[in-house]
Amino acid sequence: MIRLLSITSAPFFPFPRIPVYKALQIFTSATYSTVSPAQVEKVEEEVIEQSEDSTGVLRRWGCSDTDISMLFFRRPSLRNANLSQLQSKLCLLSDLGITGPDLVKIINCRPRFLSCRINHCFEERLVYFMSLFESKEVLRRAIVRNPSLLTYDLHNAVKPAIKLYEELGVTKRDLIPMLLSRPTMIPRTSFNDEKLEYICRAGLSQDSKMYKYVVTLIGISCVETIRGKLANFEKFGLTNEEIFSLFARSPLILTLSIDKVQRNMTFVMGTMKLSAKVVLKHPFLLYMNLDTALKPRILLAEKIQDMNLKLQIKGPTTLRALRMTEKRFVKQFIKRHPKEVADQLMEFYRSAKEIKRLAESSKKTIHKGFPF
Repeated sequence: MIRLLSITSAPFFPFPRIPVYKALQIFTSATYSTVSPAQVEKVEEEVIEQSEDSTGVLRRWGCSDTDISMLFFRRPSLRNANLSQLQSKLCLLSDLGITGPDLVKIINCRPRFLSCRINHCFEERLVYFMSLFESKEVLRRAIVRNPSLLTYDLHNAVKPAIKLYEELGVTKRDLIPMLLSRPTMIPRTSFNDEKLEYICRAGLSQDSKMYKYVVTLIGISCVETIRGKLANFEKFGLTNEEIFSLFARSPLILTLSIDKVQRNMTFVMGTMKLSAKVVLKHPFLLYMNLDTALKPRILLAEKIQDMNLKLQIKGPTTLRALRMTEKRFVKQFIKRHPKEVADQLMEFYRSAKEIKRLAESSKKTIHKGFPF
């Protein structure tokens, strides 16, 4: 009797969508003794569901309060989301093994994700991606990295892009790590005769481990971008054959900006007095951060030479020292000296790292678009 009265109490009436008439119908159509507990629980569930907001839906789905706060911060309109649509989309994500923390990463990457029609052709899309990734866990990782996989046009975007890579000899097995490392690979992919020529000039066989990197990087890059980066290397005296051999050896060279390559090459040739061809055998010289790694280590080598210390950094030792991790470099060339000398060298090394690039604070960042 007490439970029956609690159903029709005042807290339910401020919500116009609550079907209070159902609760009243129980009382008018039957005596108190014939009302079963199951009927009462059913009415209570309906009342709770229709008075619930998106916070409750997300919490019941598995999101913590921290997750919900982060979701609302990134996408405030989720507070007023259609509950039935929200619940149906969350159920689809559950089938993929996506959890609350995963959803936070997805919304942080694509704030409008839950507003998209991810349920459109979902079953067909799931079957296709399962055949591609061959594992629900790998598919989950791919979706967290690029949520748009559930929104891309399956027939006009996804399948044609995958087919292009397969025709160029990149197997599905090789495509998986590429899709994970380059999330926007599908919409950015395009090939023409000039790009195909670049792939051929790299001189790699389809069985080479580097082949998939060369093909995918060229596929997602603009032709104008590739031309500019090739011309930049030519300025330092490298031939086209040497440039493409460097690209085949270290494909990620194509991801470096023209400004970074110019600065590193100028330092290698001007300060270190090395030939431009040294980067063909030691590409790491182009990847190193000039201000925090390359320049401070060379300055320290000059400091050690000026102090006439026994342990020198010169000749072949220089390139070996530059490839060391920070911890090993400090241990090998600083801490091995007596304490007073080591403290002096460490202070000099720290100061060298803090030297800012001229006018760095006033430098304007120019965005030329994707990629790199």
